[in-house]
Amino acid sequence: MNIHEYQSKAIMKEYGIHVPEGYPAFTVEDAVAAAKRIGTPVVVVKAQIHAGGRGEAGGVKLAHSPEEVRKYARELLGSILVTRQTGPQGKKVNRLLIEAGAHIKKEYYISFVVDRESRCVVMMASESGGMAIEDVAAENPEAILKEYIDPAIGLADFQANRMAYALHMEQAVVPKAKTFMKYLYKLFVDKDCSLAECNPLVVTEENEVLALDAKLNFDDSTLSRHPEIVALRDITEEDQKEREAAAEGLNYVNLGGDVACMVNGAGLAMATVDIIKENGGEPANFLDVGGDSTPEKIVAAFKIMLEDDQVHGILINIFGGINKCDVIATGIVEAAALLSGGKEEFPIPVVVRLEGRNVEKGRKILEEAHIVNLFPASSMDEGAKKVIRLAKEQKEKK
Repeated sequence: MNIHEYQSKAIMKEYGIHVPEGYPAFTVEDAVAAAKRIGTPVVVVKAQIHAGGRGEAGGVKLAHSPEEVRKYARELLGSILVTRQTGPQGKKVNRLLIEAGAHIKKEYYISFVVDRESRCVVMMASESGGMAIEDVAAENPEAILKEYIDPAIGLADFQANRMAYALHMEQAVVPKAKTFMKYLYKLFVDKDCSLAECNPLVVTEENEVLALDAKLNFDDSTLSRHPEIVALRDITEEDQKEREAAAEGLNYVNLGGDVACMVNGAGLAMATVDIIKENGGEPANFLDVGGDSTPEKIVAAFKIMLEDDQVHGILINIFGGINKCDVIATGIVEAAALLSGGKEEFPIPVVVRLEGRNVEKGRKILEEAHIVNLFPASSMDEGAKKVIRLAKEQKEKK
């Protein structure tokens, strides 16, 4: 689960981490009132969306008067901001953060993440603050410094000091940076974060250490322990299909392409996405219907995939284990009848590859149903190639 920057900073403030004075704004008048309340010569107007790269996309403005705050707030609120993380469709700006400007001396990057390979939390930092960390990693990987943290001990003082010195921080700043790191690590652990990031973390001309930007992500599986975090959820920032799928007990991630897939099992789902991409298609989604698929679940999955014009073809790739191929086939037949008003046809091509438990029963059910726009495949590779070709033809018809 993601939250907005201003919400992340409010949590950081609770942990003693220094952040600029700032207030959320939902209207132009809110923004102007917040700027007057802050009263600094420079006020920053920041679009609040769940995506990075806002600055380079024009979502961060420096205002030198209430009139400029009003102007920028009017421009940003209700606009669609397109960043490297939103995709071409962008995200609508529904709220702003109005924040005091800072006298920046130096910018840094710092974050805590879970490292699966080492099975511990790792603190990452770089002197290349304010830049996309993905670009730094690609162009200059040695600029990213790491400290691996023993979960039984936590972030040790010597590790925080070592990181501060490795970042070439001035002596007067090192104790403050160490405290910042320790507090941010405690927040990370206490709140079950999957990511705690400041980009940039800045040292000001007054030698203060500030989280100028802040991003906190949380492990969804721990949210039952954190109702205070759940209360911060902004559903307008979440993909509508993903919300609907979660309500139906489906694991769905929108990938933006036009070739959808329905699979049982996360590993097979990832392999299916890969093979679509490998054969020149653009995957529309990751969709794992799980091991307890019922016909009702299959129908719900079809409705979600077909509720807009994004998808031009669907690949159903099932290996029956806990799931039974005949149950999946029954769900496919029911979905066709429901979606076509009883005509038993799909509006776009659907390619089905079934293997495993009760596979012959499943294939027979589909064969006898005589569903229009339903095509069998004997292997994953055949299925991927067939659905990509059919999706292209479907797109050309439109």
